[in-house]
Amino acid sequence: MAQFVKVAKESELPDTEGTFEVVEGKGTLVEVEGNKIALFKLDGEVFAIDGTCTHDGGPLSEGSVQGDEVVCPQCRARFSIVSGQARGLPAMEDVASYEVRVTDDNVEVEV
Repeated sequence: MAQFVKVAKESELPDTEGTFEVVEGKGTLVEVEGNKIALFKLDGEVFAIDGTCTHDGGPLSEGSVQGDEVVCPQCRARFSIVSGQARGLPAMEDVASYEVRVTDDNVEVEV
């Protein structure tokens, strides 16, 4: 049964503030029950996707962010931060996305 697990403080997450410029280092890696999850804060809203690229295993939390996409730092595949959808080759398989809720300053992810 899925449950929400506290993973971070919202105030500690970097925010991309709606820029369409390429922004480096705006993801945060957390591990929950053996899952590597990348957290991103876009325009004040927190999103969570699998932290590992489906093409080559690259760390998505370390990728550059442009708009609502993260670019794998190893293979340059692009993924939607909101849905996990693969949006650019060489990745053809989506990454999972997770439900997120913020209570006070606590970020919780459903796993």
